[in-house]
Amino acid sequence: MEAIIFTGIQATGKSSFYKQKFFNSHVRISLDLLNTRNKEACFLDTCFQTHAKFVIDNTNPTTKERQKYIELAKSNKYKIIGYYFNSSFESALERNNSRQGKERIPEKGVKSCFYKLKEPSMSEGFDELYTVEMVEGGFEVKKIEI
Repeated sequence: MEAIIFTGIQATGKSSFYKQKFFNSHVRISLDLLNTRNKEACFLDTCFQTHAKFVIDNTNPTTKERQKYIELAKSNKYKIIGYYFNSSFESALERNNSRQGKERIPEKGVKSCFYKLKEPSMSEGFDELYTVEMVEGGFEVKKIEI
């Protein structure tokens, strides 16, 4: 059983990475899709009851936000893997500005998330932790060693 937690500001490739790497193996849990914490909790509960692998595809910028998922997953005997989507504010804003409709986040929302963002660390309870950077043609993933 595997719980994956994404961390990164908007427009850093989290959802695209999910589609490329985990679409066929993990349930995607995203507030962009579910809209409420109650629905999110129901999806998580279903994953735990069925022992399904899942990805938390949210910004999760603070240790506190990640901690609730880590504690739940640990209590359900899941392996916890983190992916930190490293990007400059300017690059993320440029990608965000090319989005259309509801996918485009107001600049102040991206900026607010950027200022709250704290890079995750193994000490939070991750079993594995990786950085992800968008590169021409895809993603570059590096494992963070202790």
